[in-house]
Amino acid sequence: MNKKLVITTAAAVLALTACKNSDYEGYTKAESGLHYKFFTHDESGVTPHEGDGVAFKYVIKRHSDDSVLVDSKAVSRDGSGVTKFILPKSSFVGSIEDALMMLAKGDSAAFILSADSFFLKTNKMQALPPYIKPGEHLTIIIKLTEIKNKAELEANQKMQQEEMAKETARLQAAEQPAFEKHIADNKITAKPTPTGLIFIEEKKGKGAMAKPGDSIAVHYAGTLLDGTEFDNSFKRGEPIGFVVGIGRVIPGWEEALQLMSKGTKAKIVIPSNLAYGPQGNQGIAPYSTLVFELEIVDIFPASK
Repeated sequence: MNKKLVITTAAAVLALTACKNSDYEGYTKAESGLHYKFFTHDESGVTPHEGDGVAFKYVIKRHSDDSVLVDSKAVSRDGSGVTKFILPKSSFVGSIEDALMMLAKGDSAAFILSADSFFLKTNKMQALPPYIKPGEHLTIIIKLTEIKNKAELEANQKMQQEEMAKETARLQAAEQPAFEKHIADNKITAKPTPTGLIFIEEKKGKGAMAKPGDSIAVHYAGTLLDGTEFDNSFKRGEPIGFVVGIGRVIPGWEEALQLMSKGTKAKIVIPSNLAYGPQGNQGIAPYSTLVFELEIVDIFPASK
């Protein structure tokens, strides 16, 4: 008999046996009870383990009618469809984590698993979504695009931390020269307060100055030293309100506002130690000196 025919026949018998072990046509049943069907498969490829980093694309369907419930391309922030996370311990026998651990980089496959377990155990939901009936199954199609083992992840994290530390040190060293240049370029003659705040009154208000416990309404525009604007309530047409002295705003604001009465307009230059310091804040780098235009729209004195 032709040797090629023998091999082909044997492969067919194995495939038929595997499929018979599955409750679903065309699928093989793994020891975990997970039903799977490979589209592409590198049998000699390295598969991920718990604690490894994985990147993959996926589509989740209701198995009974093949309707799409989630497509990663539609929910990913950058539109790539790629999801990345550290592979956790299997959430149940036959889970999506078990499925990922069967794949090598570049592999793609379909898996059938319990909808109940997926939503209640893997996603830790309190109840099934309204569109899922108890006992239903899901088909999850996965393409694994990247694997990083624990050692690679730790090395990457260390490198990122070192780079971040270098950049933070650079920003810290650059703050004072940039602060002094801004003062000189803008011909600011106001002397800093004991904390280092520069306060320049542009319009004098009336009445008592704001004090701790008062509720105030404030308009503001904030920029970096290079003029980049990061927030502006004047443009929104709506001042913000808060109580003075309870830590709701940065220290530089707390100090400046207590030098202002209703109607006062002022420009303030706030060194980073009175702003967001070495941590920075959304769009504001660590060790950033900030410049604000402030106007107290109203003051509501604290009840005695």
